[in-house]
Amino acid sequence: MTPETTETTFADVSRARYLLLTTFTKDGRPKPTPVWGVPDGDRLLVITDDGSWKTRRIRNTPRVTVAECGALGQRGGEPVEAVARMLPDSETRRVYDAVVKRYWWHAWWFVPHSLIRGGIDKVHAAIEITSH
Repeated sequence: MTPETTETTFADVSRARYLLLTTFTKDGRPKPTPVWGVPDGDRLLVITDDGSWKTRRIRNTPRVTVAECGALGQRGGEPVEAVARMLPDSETRRVYDAVVKRYWWHAWWFVPHSLIRGGIDKVHAAIEITSH
């Protein structure tokens, strides 16, 4: 008798507390980064620094994988193929607020850090990730 295996789905991963987002360079090399995300219907919303390497890679190659990970970024589950896109600047504040609400225990340093660096809307960008 073989043990039953269940395949990890995008919905499963999107509900994980900590996420490992892997973007890909133009030549296909994977670049994993731990991120905070918020499930929003059938998509996952992520906030990141505007101009970061992950935003540049997503603009060039929208293919990504997402996996559950630990607080320090150690992958804890199987990656799921997905597609990412940068959301318009008008969405940044809404996604930022959703992330702060979900990760409220980090807000004591995350929000002031954003403000000191120039303001939430100036230093952050929002990413939408959907199932492949």
